[in-house]
Amino acid sequence: MTENMPASSTIVIIGSGLAGYTLIREIRKLDKAIPITLITREPGYFYSKPMLSTALASKKEASQLITTASEGMASQLGIDILAETDVSAIDATVQMLQTSTGQISYGKLVLALGSDQIRIPLEGNAASEVLTVNDLEDYEKFRQAIVGKKKVAILGAGLIGCEFANDLVLGGFEVDVIDLAPQVLGRLLPEPAAKALQNKLSEAGVRWHFSTTVKTVNRNGNALEISLANGASISCDVTLSAVGLKPRIDLAKAAGIKTGVGILVNRHLETSSSNVYSLGDCAEVDGLILPYVMPIMQAARALAPTLLGQVTALSYPAMPVMVKTPALPTIVSPPAKDADGQWKTTTVEGGIEARFEATDGKLLGFALMGSATTQRATLTKELPALLQ
Repeated sequence: MTENMPASSTIVIIGSGLAGYTLIREIRKLDKAIPITLITREPGYFYSKPMLSTALASKKEASQLITTASEGMASQLGIDILAETDVSAIDATVQMLQTSTGQISYGKLVLALGSDQIRIPLEGNAASEVLTVNDLEDYEKFRQAIVGKKKVAILGAGLIGCEFANDLVLGGFEVDVIDLAPQVLGRLLPEPAAKALQNKLSEAGVRWHFSTTVKTVNRNGNALEISLANGASISCDVTLSAVGLKPRIDLAKAAGIKTGVGILVNRHLETSSSNVYSLGDCAEVDGLILPYVMPIMQAARALAPTLLGQVTALSYPAMPVMVKTPALPTIVSPPAKDADGQWKTTTVEGGIEARFEATDGKLLGFALMGSATTQRATLTKELPALLQ
């Protein structure tokens, strides 16, 4: 497809996750012909990453989560895919990439590198056996590790930890969850709402270990023995770490592109380097890193026309996040970090409605649980935009 086209006109995207593929789809809505090359260290297939924390109870194998193979994506979108290819360096002065399959030049480069699971330092002879699930290969390893097993310990009671805990108990496993915070979803929920979710998951079979950390993980025969800082110990078959995500910034940093927690971009998703852009879990826009589906969609819709010469500023409306916990369905739109106000929680029949209100009564955030989730659309309209 690109044989007769100069490299200077080629859009090169690194990363085959939701951000990379959504961006390509948005570009193709506007331009069917511009050459696009996708470089990925994965096989290049498309799958829904949010499914990774909810597919265990339904006994889905990794292969069943793939919706389209690499060849299908290349054909469907009219792109070149360099699969299982590592990018080791970006030379922005000559717009060239060093990869495991040779040098590749670009006209415009998009970093859709995603994020890695944070690995907390652990002691003990089985610390290296602690698993994370961040992609399809990780999911396959985890699936294999729990075959014939009964007990799983999860490090982290955040969104991903709670989703895995719910999915595992639905799948018949005994689950222990450990977190330094005093409650689940510490950054997202007010205490009464957190208690409600904890209680529902407890009823489903989850055991909680709050306000403590893991000291050691040791193998004792067929079992893993976890020692906690509070003196308690947990015996399990498999340990899963889900303590959070960190943007992949090393490639950008090494190229002299400015980084903070993520790759720093402006409202046009431009990095500090000319003709280099970023979106998704790795990008930091005005101090915001939002590793969720809706922000990725918004970013892709803005960046596609920008890459084609129609510069478009990114704006973020209020974008509630659904926590996939069937024990108590939860939708949360947390207030901004610097928001001045307080939570007001109301128990309704079959659910909870928590509102974060400013002193003048203006709604700045919410958490809806159970039957109250039907209020999502109504309350979302009241919220201020995250980025105007």
